[in-house]
Amino acid sequence: MSLNEKILSILTICAIVFLPHLKLIPSFGYFIPILLLVWLCLKNTHENFKDIGFSIKRFTTHAILIGSAVALLTLAFMQLIFFPVLDYFIPVEASDASIYDFIRENKWQYLIMVVMGWIVGGFYEEIVFHGFIFTRLELLFKGKYATKLSFVMTAIIFGVYHYQLGIFDMINALLVGAVYLGLFLYYKRNLWYSIICHGVYNTIVITLLYLGYF
Repeated sequence: MSLNEKILSILTICAIVFLPHLKLIPSFGYFIPILLLVWLCLKNTHENFKDIGFSIKRFTTHAILIGSAVALLTLAFMQLIFFPVLDYFIPVEASDASIYDFIRENKWQYLIMVVMGWIVGGFYEEIVFHGFIFTRLELLFKGKYATKLSFVMTAIIFGVYHYQLGIFDMINALLVGAVYLGLFLYYKRNLWYSIICHGVYNTIVITLLYLGYF
């Protein structure tokens, strides 16, 4: 990786992390220019989305089954075991669920949020965080521990990225994001496993919010 390629990779990572929070682009529109920037960065190193784990040809029924099952188990663990135990020892202020009042008893808002949960959460975030950022950090770190360091750094970045939702959701994003990244690595860097897992996880959470369980 040349110096120019390293600089471009770092600038692209910064854009991924900070641009959405600047609110320069309405709603979720930021994902379009950022995906374009990621594509340009990959093209600069003679790569494409296939090289970071996203390929239509690698989509399988197995990814749907495993991704869905892991999403269910992860959500159950986080809500029924992890956070109750954490709260027992270190009380954590839960996120203000009232910010999601707009989807309760409004099926159209609910359906829009489910769709965006897949487009922005499932596809966009998996491609740019666990596909692009993770592989760029591996190239930047290099060496024996590059993959491990990149794993930890990507999980932290993904957690901090959700800071606007509060400490509760930052912790949740960090740990659940590590699960998504773990799936990606375990299944030979196939992003479909983490995309399905992320999309299903979001769908369940949004549905529970819609029904008033959170």
